[in-house]
Amino acid sequence: MYDCGFTKANNWFRYRAAAIIIEDGYALFASNQRDNYYYSIGGGVHMGETAEDAVLREVYEETGVHYEIDYLAVVHENFFNNNIGTLKGLNCHELSFYYMMKPRGTKELNSNSITAYGDKELMHWVPLEKLDKVTAFPTFLKDYLSKEHSGIEHIVTDERITMQKQNLPPIRSDLL
Repeated sequence: MYDCGFTKANNWFRYRAAAIIIEDGYALFASNQRDNYYYSIGGGVHMGETAEDAVLREVYEETGVHYEIDYLAVVHENFFNNNIGTLKGLNCHELSFYYMMKPRGTKELNSNSITAYGDKELMHWVPLEKLDKVTAFPTFLKDYLSKEHSGIEHIVTDERITMQKQNLPPIRSDLL
């Protein structure tokens, strides 16, 4: 299957489906050995696949658990580039649908996920009250998860300048 996205010259575009997974005051994020930050659970929507089917597939691939969708929470347009990680040197434009997943009542996972680059993907339950102390992308999630919401929100972020100025600290598991 092919993801809905493309690279042309120094430009990268991706259509992504992502999950917001909250259990008992903790939000689930992923990390890997290549990139020095946390990121949301999710991935590219395949050609011919709905965003809902993609988020269910991605959540299962990354966590080893079948979560159910509660509702579509955010349509996110993100512009970013950086000098780190797998997208180094690219001007990125990502369109993502973020789905709130139904809580399962347990943080138990069965993750065995590998990134597209062959790196082991690690799952992290980050306490909501400590989100401001970790480097996590997309950046809107920290603010979004700290407030109550109703309905679908359309959020546009431009992280191009933010990413260029950041010297990201190492991932700190001692905060979790």
